[in-house]
Amino acid sequence: MDIKRIVITGGPGTGKTTIIETLMNLGFSSMEEVSRQIIRDAQDRGIDQLFLHDPLGFSLEVARGRARHFHDAARLKQKVTFFDRGIPDVPAYLNYSESLIPREIQKLALELRYDMVFLVHPWRDIYTADSERYESFEMAQNIHNHLVKTYQSLNYNPIEVPFGDVTSRVNFIISCLKKKNILPSQS
Repeated sequence: MDIKRIVITGGPGTGKTTIIETLMNLGFSSMEEVSRQIIRDAQDRGIDQLFLHDPLGFSLEVARGRARHFHDAARLKQKVTFFDRGIPDVPAYLNYSESLIPREIQKLALELRYDMVFLVHPWRDIYTADSERYESFEMAQNIHNHLVKTYQSLNYNPIEVPFGDVTSRVNFIISCLKKKNILPSQS
C-alpha cells in the first residue's frame, strides 16, 4: 500500500493539535507531537524548559522520535497518516534559536520525505501559553517564519490553512487531499 504522510505544522498555539484530533475523530490515523512528552519527562526531572536548557539534545531526541513515527506510519496500514509536526520542524526551531543543526538531523530532514505539508498560521485569537509552551505570540510568529523558510529550503510547498473554526480548517485540508487524489472524492 502506498502510504501518504501528511504534516500539519505551524508555530506554537496555532491549532494544529485540535485539527489533528478532529481528523482522528473522523477516522484518520495520526502521529502525535513527540516534543510534549519529552518536555514533560524533562520537567519531571526538574528541567523546566528542555529546549532552552539543552537545544541540541532536545532537538536530537525530537528528530529521532519523529523519524520513528515516520516509519511507524507504514505499520498502521492506512492510506493516509497525519503528523503533528514533521522532522523539518526541528531544523527550523534550531535556526530560530541560532543553534547549529547536527548532521543527523539534516540527514533525517532530507531523506524522510512527507507527501504534503499544511501550514497553520499564528492566530492571536486562539493563542494560549501553557506549562509546555513558553513562547509569546510574537515568538510564535517568528518561529512560523523559520518553518516556512525551512520547509521551502527542503523543496516542500506548504499549503496555508486559512483561519476559521476547526471544522472549516479540517474541510479545507480534506478538500486539498481530494484535489491531489490522495483521498477519494466521495470520502
